[in-house]
Amino acid sequence: MRLSMKRVRGGSVSSRTRREGASGSPRDFNRGFTLLELIIACSILVILATVALPLERVTLIRHREEALRYDLREMRDAIDRYHDDAEKGKFQVQAGTENYPPDLQTLRDGIQMSGQGVQGGQSGQSQRIRYLREIPVDPMTGNTDWGLRSVQDDPDSTSWGGQDVFDVYSKSQATGLDGTRYSDW
Repeated sequence: MRLSMKRVRGGSVSSRTRREGASGSPRDFNRGFTLLELIIACSILVILATVALPLERVTLIRHREEALRYDLREMRDAIDRYHDDAEKGKFQVQAGTENYPPDLQTLRDGIQMSGQGVQGGQSGQSQRIRYLREIPVDPMTGNTDWGLRSVQDDPDSTSWGGQDVFDVYSKSQATGLDGTRYSDW
């Protein structure tokens, strides 16, 4: 940028800024993006969006898989706690159930404990113990209809014998990110 000084009448000095390009001609600095710059910026955004969309889908699937693992762990833990309490004789169970709950609804509704006093010191009464707050929704199928196995069923059986609940699994036949079916978890 060159400054040229010029003496004006009356002896005062004024400065005038002159913008010149490489060729010496004045350039307009009030320019915006060129069409080429806009096309490049838009194509970069499209590429980033194209990459981000599949990553978001994988993230959603991963969250659903984490929820499935959590729900299965919670239900299996509830079945184990029911089994432990039944073996300790805290309540009566049906013969032939191997001390496992008859269904998931029993875990949610609870069992009337026998011989245990209610908290607060009132003896002679029994309390109800619940093992699940609610039957969780299977994140893969979207409903509370879980696959059940009893002690008498084969380990890889997909039909429930109906005697007791020894294990739970998802009824989804889809395959997880690790390559295994959700029903095998």
